Amino acid sequence: MICASCHSNEAVTGETRCARCAPAVPFVPAGPPLRSPAGLGQATVVMLGLAGAGDAVAVWADLAQPSVLAGPALDIAQGVLLLATAVVYLCWLWRVRVNAEVFDAGSQSKARWWTIGGWFIPFVNLWFPRRIVLDAWDASAPQGRPSGHGLVDLWWTAWVAGLIVDRLLRVESGAGMLAVVDGIDLVAAALAAGVVLRLTRMQNEKALRGPSLPSAALG
Repeated sequence: MICASCHSNEAVTGETRCARCAPAVPFVPAGPPLRSPAGLGQATVVMLGLAGAGDAVAVWADLAQPSVLAGPALDIAQGVLLLATAVVYLCWLWRVRVNAEVFDAGSQSKARWWTIGGWFIPFVNLWFPRRIVLDAWDASAPQGRPSGHGLVDLWWTAWVAGLIVDRLLRVESGAGMLAVVDGIDLVAAALAAGVVLRLTRMQNEKALRGPSLPSAALG
């Protein structure tokens, strides 16, 4: 078949024009790979459970007022546990944020680096992390069945309340005040675990059911 443009060269198979006349196909870089968040999700839930247990022990310590040595030891152990939980949680959040780009890149209102940086910038950390989770939540919801934000809103309300109450009440240093702070943190940890479980399940189900994303796409 002769090229329909120059009428001199052979047309490329499946085309009406030759290789010289056919428009160049722009190079499109491969997008981020879709990777299962299940393992990190399970690890995050375990760490949040341990953090919640640490908060429960802290409530007991606030009210029972153990020995002078036991109190500081509990504080150190709780701090180490919270740090480890934060590291695992951020790894999970990065994974689901990248997966959300695979599902619907246009729905992500914040740049990817805000997934980590948004937690450490004052004032921004009162809003951006919630927005990032909601964007990933919406992108991971089944098509035609948008999922409500109630669980995410409850978690974020408890988290922000814990931050505010911690700064207001710990100044008093009373046992009852400290118990209130640790109790709010316990509720926030439980709600965070619920968000992690739900969002992880949503992403797995969408990856396995989506026609353009077969189960083999999960790493």
